[in-house]
Amino acid sequence: MTALAEFRSVSFAYPRGTGGRPPFELRELSLTLEPGEVLGLIGPNAAGKTTVIRLLSRVLQPSSGTIVIDGQPASGLDRAAVARRIAVVPQDVPQGFPYTVEQLVLMGRFPHAPARFFESRADLLIAREAMALTDVEALAAEPLERLSGGERQRVVLARALAQQPRLLVLDEPTAHLDLRYQAECVALLRRLHRDEGLGILLISHDLNLAAEVSDRLLLLAGGRAVTSGPPHEVLQAPVLEAVYGCRVAVDKHSATGRPTVSVVWPEGR
Repeated sequence: MTALAEFRSVSFAYPRGTGGRPPFELRELSLTLEPGEVLGLIGPNAAGKTTVIRLLSRVLQPSSGTIVIDGQPASGLDRAAVARRIAVVPQDVPQGFPYTVEQLVLMGRFPHAPARFFESRADLLIAREAMALTDVEALAAEPLERLSGGERQRVVLARALAQQPRLLVLDEPTAHLDLRYQAECVALLRRLHRDEGLGILLISHDLNLAAEVSDRLLLLAGGRAVTSGPPHEVLQAPVLEAVYGCRVAVDKHSATGRPTVSVVWPEGR
């Protein structure tokens, strides 16, 4: 079976800035994401998670190594071809984006006919199905500027689903959601994973969310892979304490048996 995405010893370095601080480097990263798999990418700030998204979506080009998408070298695919295979869900839509919910979701159809100026009836049906899946159908005519952060997050997810990708890249998907919609987001991800066969790359600071929905975790720190494997193997207290620089406790969820991580707060003095 052809992998959805592969990084083969991929390295990348940003240009040196004016402040004298060494530029961030991603070094010799290898990963594979299979069809129907959920891979959780975790790590502290400046670990390289955002750089992985930019490389996978061809916003950045690796300085060495190879990225393969759906069996083809990414260097041979244009941006529209990549977008037909991979949809990225960012943390938010920029403020002041002058479109309605339906208009934004329909933008997800652009990679399928980049030279076309008007959407087809099929495009409208696919967009409405995506809005129904994410529970934003009732907001179709609403301007984006009137939505809450959680509503915008679900609209951006609907736009990604309208692309009909094989791989969904989620950057902090529950960052703006209240508890109810966090639970619904997890249920939706499981349904997409189970029913649609989508591969999912989940980038999250929420270690418990990542443990709950991921088949495997990849822990990054300082631009390098620290460890990877099933959640119960990666989420080990000594490893997390070394990477995050704080004490943690790792337990098992009483209902699911998945690992849960909590910070051991220092006592006040």
